[in-house]
Amino acid sequence: MNEFILKVPKVELHLHIEGTLEPEMMWMLGDRNQIQLPYPSVDAIRRAYRFQDLQSFLEVYYAGMSVLQTEQDFYDLTWAYLQKAQQQTIRHVELFFDPQAHTQRGIPFPVVYYGIHQALQEAQKQYGLSSQLILCFLRDRPPASALQTLEQALPYRAGIRAVGLDSAERDYPPSHFRFVFERARREGFLTVAHAGEEGPPSYIWEAIQLLRVSRIDHGVRCIEDPQLLAYLQQTQIPLTVCPLSNVKLRVFDQMADHNLKTLLDLGIAVTINSDDPAYFGGYLGENLEAAQTALHLSQAEIVQLLKNAIEAAFVSAQRRTDLLTELESFVAQSGPVPSETPWSES
Repeated sequence: MNEFILKVPKVELHLHIEGTLEPEMMWMLGDRNQIQLPYPSVDAIRRAYRFQDLQSFLEVYYAGMSVLQTEQDFYDLTWAYLQKAQQQTIRHVELFFDPQAHTQRGIPFPVVYYGIHQALQEAQKQYGLSSQLILCFLRDRPPASALQTLEQALPYRAGIRAVGLDSAERDYPPSHFRFVFERARREGFLTVAHAGEEGPPSYIWEAIQLLRVSRIDHGVRCIEDPQLLAYLQQTQIPLTVCPLSNVKLRVFDQMADHNLKTLLDLGIAVTINSDDPAYFGGYLGENLEAAQTALHLSQAEIVQLLKNAIEAAFVSAQRRTDLLTELESFVAQSGPVPSETPWSES
């Protein structure tokens, strides 16, 4: 099964590019840009990547961003992830980026955008790896700041497919950003939002009804609201679930407690993604492996998760058909993976 997961074509829809900053790269960029980090070594950085909740993660996450200073830095960060994506047979990726976390440090918007964009273009040329870029607003900053960021993004709208909402969820409901998302939709952007990770199911409703999102990022607390579950079944609004992240941030105590399989069994359009893989211990392949092992997912269930991601991707009809055809061809050529034996350990 692990070999199947390693080689099967994949799509990733929930990936924060700043969350791919591995300790070695943080150290290298800190040295290159003469940034004094609060850690004496790479090992010390790695030890700091242990969290009690979302807020404790964000404190380290934003501190790490201080090393990102130049267009080359953003290119190098993005290119490192794209090489990993290529190794994990990811065929399409949709990346989040957080411009406010950089512009507030004095880094101009174009520096951030062009560094990321050029790496995405290079991956398309070298690997045939397609991509979309999603600008996220920081929900723990004032909505006026989000609107200002949207204005800065308008000259680059051809390279930005959607806007999203991330950062600390608790006490920052989506409704605060309704007017920002209305403006973004008028400008031609699609919308997504983090909701139902630490926040209650009502935040998912707000994201759907007020922000009119195409996808919910995380969304695992939908299980607490039967009416919401029925709505998600009916509409097939996708959830971009991130299993390792959910365990690392104590949304679930252990992977065996995760509700991913329950949601899948209910017919919800769930997908698996890696969120901030450098901080949470695994990229897309590792997330699939961890979920498969702990939840005893079958080959058919893994394939369904991958199909859900393709159907949820912001791609053309032709690209969607190509991705589905490649997946189905791979599965047909691979044949069935043997089922787990009764004595296998999770």
